[in-house]
Amino acid sequence: MTNIVQLLGEEAEYLLKHLCAGIPKESLHLPGPDYVDRVVAMKDRKTGVLRSLQALYGQGRLANTGYLSLLPVDQGVEHSGGASFAPNPIYFDPENIVKLAIEGGCNGVASTLGVLGSVARRYAHKIPFVVKINHNEMLTYPNIYDQTIFASVDQAFDMGAVAVGATIFFGSEHSRRQIQEISDAFEHAHELGMATILWAYLRNPAFKTADKDFHVAADLTGQANHLAVTINADIVKQKMAENNGGYNAIKFGKTHPKVYSELTTDHPIDLVRYQVANCYMGRAGLINSGGESGKNDLQQAVRTAVINKRAGGMGLISGRKAFQKPMQDGVALLNAIQDVYLDKTVTVA
Repeated sequence: MTNIVQLLGEEAEYLLKHLCAGIPKESLHLPGPDYVDRVVAMKDRKTGVLRSLQALYGQGRLANTGYLSLLPVDQGVEHSGGASFAPNPIYFDPENIVKLAIEGGCNGVASTLGVLGSVARRYAHKIPFVVKINHNEMLTYPNIYDQTIFASVDQAFDMGAVAVGATIFFGSEHSRRQIQEISDAFEHAHELGMATILWAYLRNPAFKTADKDFHVAADLTGQANHLAVTINADIVKQKMAENNGGYNAIKFGKTHPKVYSELTTDHPIDLVRYQVANCYMGRAGLINSGGESGKNDLQQAVRTAVINKRAGGMGLISGRKAFQKPMQDGVALLNAIQDVYLDKTVTVA
């Protein structure tokens, strides 16, 4: 097992001993082996959706814990194939993406229609597939920061996927259309018995000031999460909150003083707890993204996992930190993330 305390270093006590007071853990619907029976079964989802979610929760090293470790590799569209795969060219071949997810003990693999479809007959029955149906391709110049439908829900269903994923750029000029598109797509996915995962990202130049980037503010990302669950996302993928006060900084929208004086503090676990609260107190699971690859990837991945788990989140969806390394190192990083969720001494704050 990974030595979590050693990797956290000077932050170990700060992160492992913190208790959330503003939104106590007793108010949350926490992940657990019975999450589908206890939480999802209360919803209006068809039985096929329960089966699909249980397939995700029942796979990999985190099987039947209620936590998720997902490998997302859709960056070849938005970031370009070269930017994504030049550091490790074996991943130009989609089969190696799926192999990494399997050998890394992941619950599932999330990628494009093309990537997963190219190897579906060999692997769709071996690891749950999540087909990402829209993308912001960056060959259009200048970049318009929009999400375009690349795949249909029916195509995902036909290849045997258990879930569809999509992104909405909340706050962008195109967000209203994206909300309508993805709400319709999620409705159809549920009709077919598939689960739904929303990348609930913010995108607006006004959200970034000279002092801070409020695209990762707890209050703004929390509202994006709330909108995601409003259109029936079963799981919400969100960037980990790094600051707060976005509403007050951009002087737009509506908030309340108690969001900052009582419900949150500057502690990273409290900030992510607010993200969880906006996922209907955990009735939809919050998975945080792993972020870009860089220095100290292992330490950063474990830190993110600790914050997510202690905040009441459901897991991590980490891609570039894993696939931009030799496969053996990528597997080790994914396993380290999973070790956080397997370690019973890392409790919900």
